[in-house]
Formats: sequence, structure tokens, C-alpha cells
Amino acid sequence: MAEPLRPATRAVHAGRPPHDPDQPLSTPITMASTYVAGGDREYGRTGNPTWQAFEAALGDLEGGRALAFSSGLAAVSTVLGLVAHGATVVAPRVSYNGTLLQLADLESRGRVVTNLIEAEDTDGFVKAMDDDVALVWLESPTNPSLELSDIATIAAAAHEAGASVVVDNTFATPLLQQPLGLGADIVVHSATKLIGGHSDLLMGAVVVGDDALWEVLKGRRDLQGAIPGTLEAWLALRGLRTLHLRVERAQANAAELARRLADHPAVAEVRYPGFGAMVSVLVAGGPDAADRVCGSTRLWIYTTSLGGVESTLERRRRWAHEPKEVPDNLVRLSVGIEDVEDLWADLGAALDGTAG
Repeated sequence: MAEPLRPATRAVHAGRPPHDPDQPLSTPITMASTYVAGGDREYGRTGNPTWQAFEAALGDLEGGRALAFSSGLAAVSTVLGLVAHGATVVAPRVSYNGTLLQLADLESRGRVVTNLIEAEDTDGFVKAMDDDVALVWLESPTNPSLELSDIATIAAAAHEAGASVVVDNTFATPLLQQPLGLGADIVVHSATKLIGGHSDLLMGAVVVGDDALWEVLKGRRDLQGAIPGTLEAWLALRGLRTLHLRVERAQANAAELARRLADHPAVAEVRYPGFGAMVSVLVAGGPDAADRVCGSTRLWIYTTSLGGVESTLERRRRWAHEPKEVPDNLVRLSVGIEDVEDLWADLGAALDGTAG
């Protein structure tokens, strides 16, 4: 029996058309709002060959079945919509603000009860499990604090209490972590970020290991119309083909920058989980100094979002809706694939100016 293909190979080959004569190597863009009757699609809101190629590739990498959504928040909203009225959702106190805002909105309308816990407090998560908990939402590493959660231990406790487990795997990507294999029921991605990888699309995805749950989520996507654009799906799949190369280079850059940042006098703290393309730093001079760093780089781009081939940075608390637990001097670095010496020269000079 042939050995299973490794992730880098699967990222390149999964979701392609059959290797038949005259077939295109890549799934083409199918622009169709409706189809001839008699098949499984019939209408453009319920399926598209371009989405399905992306879903096949991402599902292969995550070890489940994927569904593409119009954005990461559309995916989050659809998953949270599964929670019964009045049930409890346990989630990290600091994580992606879009998820926390959705939870706060649902709680304000009496739809759910939220219990927010420190991401690294495994015992706290385990002790929070009771009969009212329907869903445990994890994000590991967290955005922007880069904290790690013990997914396997928390998932086991959640399942014993009858709760389902969701993991936002946007930062780690399926190349560095496969939450379904650690016990999660649902994986969520903002494909806008590292999966797409080129800052040119908005898209989300959900991956599950259970066929019945996949059908439920697809039904809700079809009903709500939270579908991706065909061009976006094509671009996301194209980005996925080079994910392993981009992650490998960005991760090497991030690790080296984290090492150098730890010795810089203008940096009070470096947060790096040891893998991935994200680094967060606390600037010693406070929020004003952090703003000066962000505004004085020439190569690093001062902007929100992350995961592109280009390196970006921002002070996260410039956003009013960022959790107050995030330090106001925290600068999140999304490390790209440029030459690390150029990245350091630019960032180091910005930090030098602040220290002086």
C-alpha cells in the first residue's frame, strides 16, 4: 500500500479535476446563477464547482468536510446559530473581536449565555462544563494575544458534559494544527487570511468530521445565503496551493524576528507561541510609542487584517471594540515572506526611534 501523501503535496493536488485527456489542471471559474434541472445543484446558491473544489482541498487538509462561506464572520455566525436558545457558550476572554462581538450581541438579546475564561486556563474551562453548556469555542493561538489552549483536554471535558467544541484555526492553519484530530467537532477559518494569503479576498470556511452536521450547516448556509463569490473561491484555492511554502517562510521569519525583538530595549515583551506567522510585542513606551512604531515603518504596512505575503502591523487597541484585556501597547505583527533582514532593518529602525 502506498504511503499517504504529505500535507504539502495534498495542498497542491487536492480538489483538482480528474487527470483525463483535455481536462484543465485547475478547476475553472464557473459563473452560473442557475443550472439545467435534474442534478444536485439547479440553483447557484446551493452549490458551485469552484467552491466545491476549494472545499475538497481544505477538507482534505483538515481531515473532514468543508463548507465555504462569504466571510469568516459568516462562518462564525452560522456555527453560533446552532446553539439552542438560552444555552451557554464558553469562550476565551481574549480572542478575535468579531467572535466576541457576536457573542455579546447574542447575549444582549437573550439568545445565549456566555462564560469567558482565560485561554490558557485549562482547569477553568474544565470546571465550567455543566448541563447548560452547549458549545465551547476555542481559538489557539488567540488573536492577538497568541495564547494557546489545551484543545484535547478541553474537548474531552466538553464532550463528557454533552457540549460541542469549535476551534478557530485561522492562525495555525491546517498545516500546523488539525483540531478535528484533537477532539474538536467543528473548525472555523477566515480564509481571508493565511489560506488566501494575498490580501485580495474575503471568505470563510467551516470544516466538520460528521456528515449529518455538515448537512445541517450546508442547509443553513443555503437558507441564509452566506455563500462565497466564485472568484473569491477560485482565488482562495489558488492561495491554498502555496500555503505550505508561505507558512514555512513566514514562520521562519517570525521565529527569527521574535528572537531579535526579545533583545530590543524598546520592547517590553514578546509573545510568540513557537510556530506560525504571528508575533505580538508590547512596546515599552506605552500606546503612544506603539503608534509611533506603526507609523514610522517603510516596508511593514500599517493596516488591519493579516496573513498576506506582505508584512503588516497594527496596534490592536486602536479599535474601540478590541477587548480591554488586550494591552494598549500591544502591536500585532503579521510576518510575511520577504527577506528577514529587510524586515528587521525596517522594524528595528522604527523601534530605535521610539527608544531614543
